[in-house]
Amino acid sequence: MGRNGLTRLRPSPKLCEIRSDRGRATNPSRAGDMGNQYELLTLFTDGGFMMYPLVLCSLIAIGVMLAKAWTLWIAHRDSRKLLNEIEDLGVSGRLGEAITAAEETRGPVAAILLAGLRRLRDRGGDSRSDGKDIQKAIATTGVIELDFLERGLTVLGTIANVAPMLGFLGTVIGMILAFQAIEIAGQVEPGLVAGGIKVALITTATGLSIAIPVNIGYNFFVTRIDRLILDMEEGAQEVLGLIWDLEDRRA
Repeated sequence: MGRNGLTRLRPSPKLCEIRSDRGRATNPSRAGDMGNQYELLTLFTDGGFMMYPLVLCSLIAIGVMLAKAWTLWIAHRDSRKLLNEIEDLGVSGRLGEAITAAEETRGPVAAILLAGLRRLRDRGGDSRSDGKDIQKAIATTGVIELDFLERGLTVLGTIANVAPMLGFLGTVIGMILAFQAIEIAGQVEPGLVAGGIKVALITTATGLSIAIPVNIGYNFFVTRIDRLILDMEEGAQEVLGLIWDLEDRRA
């Protein structure tokens, strides 16, 4: 009985296979994620050493684009509200409250208005005597704010231009290595040629994948900055012109 009983208690190989299949079927998403990660890692290693500067370019571009998006959002967020508030306070002649409102608001529009309003306050509210000083203060602040808004665009433009070149350079190096392997092998095998070309083209695809979104982001940021510059110019001229008219009527 002992041997026959042990034989009956032992699970069949088919049952073990079914259980193993069930265990594998319970985590299809996990297996798919691991497969994707392995595939990306394989592409990275197959791309060669040129993949390292390309990945570095992508990380720098992501950081700059996130910082630039946040900066422009802050700059544009309260600008229109501030312009309306300054206009109402200027009509009422409440220069001190207008300065306080500009001080409590972030952004280039607020900085320009604050520079002009402070200059007007320092001159005792007489904008006629030193109107050029007010314009100079606004212009100086505008240059500083414009430099701050455009900070990082040069980096994005450089990455958008350099990334495809790095990818193409990696492709050329990969093709050289592929033909060198064929020369060493002494015979042309289709699999060897196709594999070498595939590896060589990985860097080109990576470079283009980096350059395209970076170029789109660069153009988007330039457009937003141009619109913000128009708001800065129109808002400053409108509000300061209103204050000057108010001082002329008081005189």
